[in-house]
Amino acid sequence: MAENERSCQNCKKEFAIEIADLDFYRAMDVPPPTFCPACRFQRRLSFLNVMTLYKRKCDLCGVEKLSIFSPDKPFVVYCPPCWFSDRWDAMDHAREYDPSKNFFEQLGELQKKVPTLGLFGNYPTLVNSPYNNYVYALKNCYFLFDSGNAENCHYSLMLKDSKDSMDCSVVEGNERCYENIVADKSYNVHFSEDFAECRNVYFSKHVKSCTDCFGCVNLRHKQYHIFNEPYSKSDYEKKIKEFRLDSFRELEKMKERAAAFWLRFPQKFMHGSHNVDVSGEYIYFSKNAHDCYMVDEVEDSRWVQLTIFDGAKRCYDYTSGGFNAEYNYEHISGAASNRVRFSFGADDSLNADYSMDLISCQDMLGCIGLRKKSYCILNKQYGKEDYQKLRSVILDDLKKNPYRDRAGRVFGYGEFFPYDLSYFDYNETQAQDFFPLARTDIEAREWRWKEPVGKEHTITLNALDLPDAIGDVPDTITSEVIECRACRRAYHIISAELALLREFGFALPRECFWCRNARRFSRLNPPRFHQRACMKCGKEITTAYDPSRPDIVYCEECYLAEVA
Repeated sequence: MAENERSCQNCKKEFAIEIADLDFYRAMDVPPPTFCPACRFQRRLSFLNVMTLYKRKCDLCGVEKLSIFSPDKPFVVYCPPCWFSDRWDAMDHAREYDPSKNFFEQLGELQKKVPTLGLFGNYPTLVNSPYNNYVYALKNCYFLFDSGNAENCHYSLMLKDSKDSMDCSVVEGNERCYENIVADKSYNVHFSEDFAECRNVYFSKHVKSCTDCFGCVNLRHKQYHIFNEPYSKSDYEKKIKEFRLDSFRELEKMKERAAAFWLRFPQKFMHGSHNVDVSGEYIYFSKNAHDCYMVDEVEDSRWVQLTIFDGAKRCYDYTSGGFNAEYNYEHISGAASNRVRFSFGADDSLNADYSMDLISCQDMLGCIGLRKKSYCILNKQYGKEDYQKLRSVILDDLKKNPYRDRAGRVFGYGEFFPYDLSYFDYNETQAQDFFPLARTDIEAREWRWKEPVGKEHTITLNALDLPDAIGDVPDTITSEVIECRACRRAYHIISAELALLREFGFALPRECFWCRNARRFSRLNPPRFHQRACMKCGKEITTAYDPSRPDIVYCEECYLAEVA
C-alpha cells in the first residue's frame, strides 16, 4: 500500500490522502482520517434527523409537540419556545473531566442531561410555521425541511428564497411552483427539473430562460414550444388546455409521457453552473471545490455536501451548513462557524471541538447546548490558560485511550463522534436516505434500528376515491383523513395546499407527503460517482449517472454542442 493510501476501518476499502489534503489537516492541526470519504459522510449523516417526526411532550412545559425525538429516547427534550427561553441554563449540567474514563463516555453522559431541541431551526424567525425542521425565516409554511426564507410554501426539502410553492426539492428563488427538483429563479413552473430563469413552464428538463414551454428538454431562450416543437401563441394556448391537467388520470399520463421523452435527449455529466475547477454533483457558483454534492458558493474545499445557504470556504467534510462558514472539518449542521472540528450544530462559533448545539460560542471542547460562552469543557467554565492546559490533556488522552465501539472501530482524536453518540437510530436519519440499508445490514454493522411507530388514525377516505378533477373537490376535503395509495399511511389536504392546487389547476395528490418526497428524491442523482466514457466522443468523465441507467450522458463539450 502506498504511503498516501489508507484502508478504511469501516468499509475496509482503500482511499487516497493527497498532498493538498495533508496541507489542510496541518492547517487544522488534526491527523489524517482513518475512515474513507464516503464512510465519513455516512457517519455524519447518522447524526442528522431531518424528516422523521413524532409526537412527544416537552420536558419543560409538558405540552405535546411535534419532535424529531421519539418518546422512548433517553434525552431531555424541549420544544422550541422552551429551549430558546431563559428558563434553563446548560451550564447547570457542567461536570469535571475524569481522566480515568474515556472522554466520549463522559460526553455521552452529558448528552442525557443537557436539554436538546425538539425541532431544529431559528425559532425566533418563524411566523405561523410550527411544523417545520432545520429551517429559518419562514412565514405561513408547513412541512418544510432544511429550508429557509420562504412564505406560504409547503411539503418541500432544501427550499430557499421562495414563495407560494409546494412539493419541491433543491430549489431557490422560485414562486408559484409545484413538483419540481433542482430549480432556480423561476415563476409558475411545474413538474420539471434542472431549470433556471423560466416562466410558465411544464414537464420540462434542462431548460433555461424559457417561457411558455411544455414537455421540453435542453432548450435555451425559447417560447411557445411543446415537446421541443415550436407553436404559435394561439395554437400553444389551445393545445395546453387540451392536456387537462386538472384531471388526475390525465396528469399521470402526462408524467409518463414526459419522462419517456426526456430519455431521448443527452444529459450533461454533472449538474452545475457558474463554476471554476470543481468536481461532484449539483454544484453552483463555486471555485476549487472538489468531490462536493449539492453545494452553492463553496470555495477551496473538498467533500462538502448539502450546503446551499450562502456557501463555505476552506472546509473539508462539512455537511448541511453554510452562511459563510470557514475552516470547518468533520462538522455537520452548523452555520456561520469558523475552525470547528468534529462537531454537530455549532452555529456562529469559533474554535470548537467535539461539541453539539452551540450558539455564538468560542473555544469549546465537549460542550452541549451553550450560548455565548467561551473556554468551556464539558459545559464547565475555565479561564483561558486552564482551558488550554486541560484541552491538551484531554486530546492526549483521546490519542492514548480511544473509544472502541462494539464493531471494533476506533475513535481517537481526529475522528468524528462514535456512532454510539448519535441521538438517533440509523433509519431515522439522512444516512438512510443517502446510504439506504436493510435492518439486517444496519444491525450487522452494530448500528441501531428504529422500529417504525404505528400511528392511529381513522381513515375517512381512500385516495383512490378522490375526485378526478380539481374542480370537483369540495372544501370539506380538508377535514378528511385520506389513505395513501402507495404506503397506506394517513394524510390530509391542508387549506393552503388546496388553495394553491386550485390556483394552479392541478388534481389532488393520491400519495402522502412521505411518498411524494421519496419519489422526488429518487429523481436526484445520489452522491456516488462512476468513471465512464462520454457516449458521444468517448472522453473519460466522472459522473453520478450510474452506467446501468438508461440516460444518455455526454461530457460538457458534447452536451453544449447539442443544446438548442
